[in-house]
This record gives sequence, C-alpha cells and structure tokens, in this order.
Amino acid sequence: MQNMEALPYFPGCTLKQRAAGLDRSARDVFSALGSPLAELPGWNCCGATFPLTVENLLDLTGPARILASARAEGTRLAVACAACYNVLRRTNHLLRTDADKREKVCLFIESEYDGDLEVVHLLELLHREIGYGHVRQALRRPLEGLRVAAYYGCLLLRPAVEVGFDDPEDPVLLDQLLAAAGAAPVSYPHRGECCGGYLAVRSEEAALEASKRVLTAVSAAGADVVVTSCPLCQYNLDRRQGIIARQEAGFRPVPVLYFTQLLGLALGADGEGYRLDEHYVDPRPLLRERGLADV
Repeated sequence: MQNMEALPYFPGCTLKQRAAGLDRSARDVFSALGSPLAELPGWNCCGATFPLTVENLLDLTGPARILASARAEGTRLAVACAACYNVLRRTNHLLRTDADKREKVCLFIESEYDGDLEVVHLLELLHREIGYGHVRQALRRPLEGLRVAAYYGCLLLRPAVEVGFDDPEDPVLLDQLLAAAGAAPVSYPHRGECCGGYLAVRSEEAALEASKRVLTAVSAAGADVVVTSCPLCQYNLDRRQGIIARQEAGFRPVPVLYFTQLLGLALGADGEGYRLDEHYVDPRPLLRERGLADV
C-alpha cells in the first residue's frame, strides 16, 4: 500500500489530557501504515454528549463548527474517541436530514454546511480502506497467543442508524483486527453493553455494577487484556477493578488498553507517550512478558 495523503483528524479534549495515550498511539498506528493523521486546526470541544433536548440547538453549535471546519479541509474527518465519534456522527446526521435545524445552527456558527462530510472512526478506516492484510504485513511484533477481549461499549455502535458501522448486537470488526495482528480474540458476553459511563455522576453504585458485569465476564473468559476505543470506558473498566477484586472472590484483574496502544506496539512503536504507567491495572508486566514493550 502506497503512502496516502494525510487525513484530517479530530483528537478531542480528553485525548489531549487523560487519554493522551490513545492520541499518541493512534498517530503511531496510522503513520506506520502509511496513512498519517493531520490534526484539524483550531478545533473545539464536541460537547462530550449528543444533546437529547431536541429544541436546544445551541448544544449543537460546538460539534457543528467542528464539522464545518473539517469540511473546509476535505471530505472526511477521522475520529479516535468513541464518544466524540458518537456526537459528531449524530450531529452530522441531524444537519444532513433536518433542513430547518441546519439553517438555524449554521446561522449560529456563521458557516454554511449541509452535512456532506464523512465522519469515520479509526477502526472503520482500518477495516474499509487500509485493510487487515496490510496491517498483517506491517507487523513487527505479532500478538501471537495473546488472549484479547474486544470491548465495543455502547457509543461506538448505537444508535445504529446514525452511528453504527458494525452490527450493534454482534460486532466483529475489532475482533477481526486483533486476529489480523496475531491475537486470539476472546468471546464473552456484554461486550457491547454500557460500562457505566456517566452514571457515576448520579450513582457510583450503578456505574460499578455495570463495569463489574463486563469485567467479571472478561475475567471468567480468561482474557489477558481488554481493548477499547473509548476513554470513558477505559477509565471506568480500569479504575474499578480494585473494588471488584475485593468484592468478588476469584476475580482476576485484567489490564485495559486502547486498541491503538496494543496495535501500535505490534507495529513496532516503542510505547513512548502511551502513558502505560498511569493505568490502574499496570499492563507493563504483561507487555514485557510477551515481548511487546520494554517500558
């Protein structure tokens, strides 16, 4: 595969702070595969959640401005964060299909935009354009024998009409990517269910139960590591394992990585900037044991 022109890329706020490891590893992966990511200039926060109060159009102006700015750069916008992807895709769908709301929002942002930008998640690009075959050829440290649990979460897949590029009930694309990198994808229930997300704002107990449901299934399935593309999912699943281990006899903590961190290491990256030392369940012993990193 020949080197491709750099693709406009929206990192989002969290990837500049808590989830900097996702940003750095995403750039490493796409550079290694000959399709570098070019950060969208002058981007702003997407708002973090898609507004469900349909008449409150002001909440759409943030993501709409991002879309209009990206359209000035090209016809597509790549996104790494599942939450940002959800907001931008749903906003784009609304602006494309509702002329009245589009006119009002465009008036607020003082830009003309008709919803013709394509918002694509990095996983979608790897599947549809770069191809798993090219990923396999580019491997420097295959993930042979590593049992990986792909966690999709809810924001990457739903609502399917507006967002999904994979089956929301039986997603496969992340599993296929991991298999192409040499890993052994682990089958387990709840991989497309909510981790607790923003529930923690109102009920830490409810959020803990949601995370526990996913993590106990992962642990029981014998996974060595969990991978996701959502900073909130990574944080929730990683941070709560100490509590779960105290509550559940036999629970085995499992490191939670971004899928780009694991793939970046497999493609030969040194892990610099991945912030692996900041994870609650330290992934470094496992990565060193498997010859994937010296960090």
